[in-house]
Amino acid sequence: MFEKAAVSQVQLDDPVLRDEVTNLLNQLGKQNSRWSSWTFQKAIMCLGSHSLIEYDHQNRTYSIHPLVHQWSGTTLEGNRSPMQNLILTIIALSFSLTFTDEDYKYRHKLLKHTANTIASLKLEDINPIVGTHIAEIYSGAGRFKDAEALEVMVMEKRKRVLGDDHPDTLTSMVYLASTYSQQGRWSEAEALYTVVLEKRKLVLEDDHPDTLMTMRSFATTYLSQGRWKEAEALLVVMVEKDKRTLGDDHPDTLNSMANLASTYLYQGRWKEAERLQVVLVEKEKRVLGEDHLGTLVTMGNLALAYKNQGRLDDAEALELVRLEKSKRLLGDDHPETLIAMGNLASTHREQGRLKDAEALEVLVLEKRKHLLGDEHPQTLRAMSNLALTYWKQGRLQDAVTLQLATMEKTRRLLRDDHPWTLENMANLANTYRDLGRLKDAEALGVEAMEKMKRVLGDDHLDTLKSMLSLAATYRDLGRLSDAEDLEAVVEETRNCREGS
Repeated sequence: MFEKAAVSQVQLDDPVLRDEVTNLLNQLGKQNSRWSSWTFQKAIMCLGSHSLIEYDHQNRTYSIHPLVHQWSGTTLEGNRSPMQNLILTIIALSFSLTFTDEDYKYRHKLLKHTANTIASLKLEDINPIVGTHIAEIYSGAGRFKDAEALEVMVMEKRKRVLGDDHPDTLTSMVYLASTYSQQGRWSEAEALYTVVLEKRKLVLEDDHPDTLMTMRSFATTYLSQGRWKEAEALLVVMVEKDKRTLGDDHPDTLNSMANLASTYLYQGRWKEAERLQVVLVEKEKRVLGEDHLGTLVTMGNLALAYKNQGRLDDAEALELVRLEKSKRLLGDDHPETLIAMGNLASTHREQGRLKDAEALEVLVLEKRKHLLGDEHPQTLRAMSNLALTYWKQGRLQDAVTLQLATMEKTRRLLRDDHPWTLENMANLANTYRDLGRLKDAEALGVEAMEKMKRVLGDDHLDTLKSMLSLAATYRDLGRLSDAEDLEAVVEETRNCREGS
């Protein structure tokens, strides 16, 4: 950590803090822009000779005896905050805001040390550059509330000191908007992105990397809100701009391509999604690395494309690799690991392995509630998935209880016609039908179908599934003519899709 901080290219904007950090690192081995391992070893040997520090040769870690730790805390009581701030700054300087495999692993290792160091500090006493870096550690661990608190502090300081239009202020707004998105607070994220994009277009060119980055973030927010046509239109432009300005294999280009593939996936265009994702997986393995988070996400999305085409074994094979890597690299509670668990559970459900699916989904739901709260969109998604497994098991009352709670919350927290809300409606309508509550099933089925037509389109696969479900309800009601009419429309639409 000290070596990484000593050779860091990050320039602190606080001269007093910069001098204090430099003085400490000079004592430990910093020599101008280089690092002296010999000087560092001498300092460690000196501490070790007084039994102040121990080295674990097997794990290659240093440790301080609990009594020494307690003594140092008591001795530094009056000067504790400045020293903690100094250590936090060194932690922040020890990594860059990049996203290679090693970056993720290293930041994950820093989490516990960071949390202990920051505990006794006031947020307003933390340097904005340091705050931005420390927020990235929290975001990577899924601790978005902690990241948000730091990013709000950074943004407010930037506005106060630099002004609303300064590039550093706009960058701080982008980081905060991203954290809002991660929490499912998409309206707040979109509002910030809108301000940033307008200001950057005024000051910079449309093809400037910062402008493109904001547009890319905007598209991600559209995706999260289920506004897939708007996301696709923006991402088609983005991919072309990225290829022209950055090159075909640049990480930002790959990110835009991955998001475009996601729009195809969400619109039920499985073949288009698969073709693009196969290319992406190979590129990302080569450019980013096999264990990079972006590579793992694309593998998961390719598995979804396989699954929706009935290739369940191919989907499962990819999902098992993704889950194993996510657990090993990121930990059991990381958002990416939980998404991988949920996707594997979904595949088990489609394979008829309902007990395996249920076990995974119960675990995911518990972790989502603990980490994100009862009303986070990802928690609601986990509830919906578990309800679907209950329905497949014939546990209809358990399914209804979860589906009613999920639908009420998605209507309130997302919106009445959000795709996840509509999916919940359609699933609840199916459960009502199986319970014999045919009038309730019909009313909800009609509402879901009409809204899906408007939001997703007449030929989206979810729309067609809702039409077939409603047709099944009509048959149970004895309305055979209405059922046959709907089934005929679905058959004709599917033939047109396959023909195109």
